[in-house]
Amino acid sequence: MAAPDLEDLVRLCKQRGFVFPSAEIYGGFRSTYDYGPLGVLMLRNVKDAWWRSMVQLRHDVVGLDAAILSSPRIWEASGHLANFTDPLVDCRNCKERWRADHLEAGPDGRLRCPNCASSDLTEAREFNLMFRTHAGPVDDDSTVAYLRPETAQGQFVNFANVMQTSRKRPPFGIAQIGKSFRNEITPGGFVFRTREFEQMELEFFVPPPDAERWFEHWCAERLAWYVGLGIPSEMLRLRPHDKEELAHYALAATDVEMRFPWGWGELEGIANRGDFDLRAHSEASGTRLDYFDQASGERYTPYVIEPAAGATRATMAFLLAAWDSDEVGGEPRSVLRLDPRIAPYQVAVLPLSRKDTLAPVAAEVLGVLQERFMCDFDETQSIGRRYRRQDEIGTPLCVTVDFDSIEDRAVTIRDRDSTEQVRVPIAALVAEVGDRLAR
Repeated sequence: MAAPDLEDLVRLCKQRGFVFPSAEIYGGFRSTYDYGPLGVLMLRNVKDAWWRSMVQLRHDVVGLDAAILSSPRIWEASGHLANFTDPLVDCRNCKERWRADHLEAGPDGRLRCPNCASSDLTEAREFNLMFRTHAGPVDDDSTVAYLRPETAQGQFVNFANVMQTSRKRPPFGIAQIGKSFRNEITPGGFVFRTREFEQMELEFFVPPPDAERWFEHWCAERLAWYVGLGIPSEMLRLRPHDKEELAHYALAATDVEMRFPWGWGELEGIANRGDFDLRAHSEASGTRLDYFDQASGERYTPYVIEPAAGATRATMAFLLAAWDSDEVGGEPRSVLRLDPRIAPYQVAVLPLSRKDTLAPVAAEVLGVLQERFMCDFDETQSIGRRYRRQDEIGTPLCVTVDFDSIEDRAVTIRDRDSTEQVRVPIAALVAEVGDRLAR
């Protein structure tokens, strides 16, 4: 496995249409990115794979899509206005700003600026990470609103609504995928840490005595999800948080970490949030957010186990893990060995020639496959170059339409990883492709 460095990944993503720097023609806008034709497909597939695992294949989880803008009282009750901060320092020498807890100390024990190595830094001050805006025609304190820094609060404030309408009872979960916004002091690592990102969060409500068991369950489940979609287990680990690391709401937390080009970094966090959130919103709103167990006659406020992942960060992780190189026919080849479930295209249809005689059969083959699979269609350059391009963007299968296809009504399927080719009748093509993608 020839893992790329960060520059290699950035270059691939731009050249092949996964990720572009946002507003590039205007010089860019720091820490914002646009997902191109391949990136938007892969990002959607990652989110679909998460939703399938967390909602579709379970009977105890339902979905939600909560508003991005909401009452400031939510963020006051949740503790975000008071606690969602990072320590900010300025370098007096080069004028750069940094998170104090990300800086390293020099031989004298003083923190140093990563840019100029100066230790002449200001005192740390707390910087709130929420984006503040105004909802309404008047720009004053009465119209203050915030872009949500996480999706989770929408699940908490809708706890009673969801429980009543879905007829679920603890243990059960509410899943959500959506945009979140954090005014990070030092974004970086390509799409690893950005100010605008998509989260995939589950809030799983459980009886308090069962919280530890469910916490362990979700730690194991979430680690297995990444391995099941192609990240080698040796690139992943579970790291429990020390007590001093815990957020103000957490009783326990463990990160799924991945070995990125710069070292180990958080891929997903799993937290035991206790009953902090439901109690806080219940007290602030005056609405009961608890559960009465008729079987036991007990009323309690559920604890919450929260697996929280970033869709954009996960997509980056899958790209890094899939990156490989080998030789085909004595020539070097770059290949993304993406799981078919998250690859941008599952199949590429490649007519051997652009001649009109092949066009009707190629169009027929494409139309048949498009009903079931996301397909690319490429008829320019040599067939060898087109294979290499599909290998580099992670397409698992290529289907070649040649001149014999007109007579024998068959096409050639080429496998990305083995490069083996097999002749298949067009009538059996959809079934054969489906079987191969499911292996």
